[in-house]
Formats: sequence, C-alpha cells, structure tokens
Amino acid sequence: MSRRPKNKKRVHWFFKLILLVLIVIGVSYVLTHVTKNEIYPKHYNEYVSKFSEQYDIDENFIYAVIKTESNFIPTAESEVGARGLMQIMNDAFEWSYTKIGDDEITYDDMFDPQYNIEYGCFMLSYYYEKYGSYELSAAAYHSGMGQVDSWISDGTIDNENIEVSDIPASKTRHYVNKVMSAFKAYDNLY
Repeated sequence: MSRRPKNKKRVHWFFKLILLVLIVIGVSYVLTHVTKNEIYPKHYNEYVSKFSEQYDIDENFIYAVIKTESNFIPTAESEVGARGLMQIMNDAFEWSYTKIGDDEITYDDMFDPQYNIEYGCFMLSYYYEKYGSYELSAAAYHSGMGQVDSWISDGTIDNENIEVSDIPASKTRHYVNKVMSAFKAYDNLY
C-alpha cells in the first residue's frame, strides 16, 4: 500500500518537471523571437545583403551600424545634418560619390534606404580594408579617417591590437562600444 502513493508522487513530480521544462523552452523561444524581431531586426535585408556582399563587409556589422545610427528609421536626420538609416554626412557622401561614381545620386537621396545603405556599406568596407578591424572602422565612421590616422600615428591606438578603451574621444569610444555590442548581439541571434 505504501508503494502506490510513492509512485503517484514520482509521476506527479515528473509531469511537473516536464511542464516546467516546456514553459522555460517556450519563454526562451518567445524572448529570442522578440529580441530578434523587435530589438535587433534585420529590416531592409534586400539592400543590406546586396551591398554587404558587393563591398565585402559583414552583414551583421552593417545591421549593427544601422541599429546604432538610426534604429532603422530611414527619415532620421541628426542635428548636424547626417541623413538616413546610416546617418551619412554631406562630406562623407561627396567623398563616397567620387569613388562610387553614380551620376544620378544627390545628397537628398540619402533618405532612400537603398542608396543610404549602399554608401554606408562602401564607406565601412573601405575603412575595414584600410584598418583591418571593425572597431577602427566604426571609429572612422564616427570621427573620420583623419582622426583615426592621427591616433594610430601618435601611438594612442595600436592598430594591430585595438582596445576600445584606448580610443581617446569619449563620444567615439561610446559609439564604438554601442556598435560592437550590437554586432555581437546580431552574431549571437543570427
């Protein structure tokens, strides 16, 4: 007689454990789904895929920059006039324009996701090829190549062994940390 209740208790606890495991799996799935689609989305995938491949730059790095710059708002415009998803400044547009050579494009087109992503991918690819690191590419995107070059030439930054904490400009350091954190999140989620 005492055996039967023990078996019922074991079966009861076993089903509770199974139910708990299913709940944890379900909550984990929902949180991952919400995180992927709401917090770290992959909007404008057709353009990001096309231009990240064309310019040989990591797709998730491009998403991290877009997330950091505009949070995927194509009409975003900063106080200093940076435009679009990747917040491209007029001088950066002009520099890229001379390299890309598309006669039909104007700075007003930087609100168009296709052109904005193309120009942003081109610039980040150029920086990555020049510096060999995503951290320095993000720093150049934020502060300009001249600034990053001066940090390297005066020894403030070792471009062979970059530490984000070595970036002397606090706003740029903060920006690079945000981009790299988003980049890591995209890599982990996708």
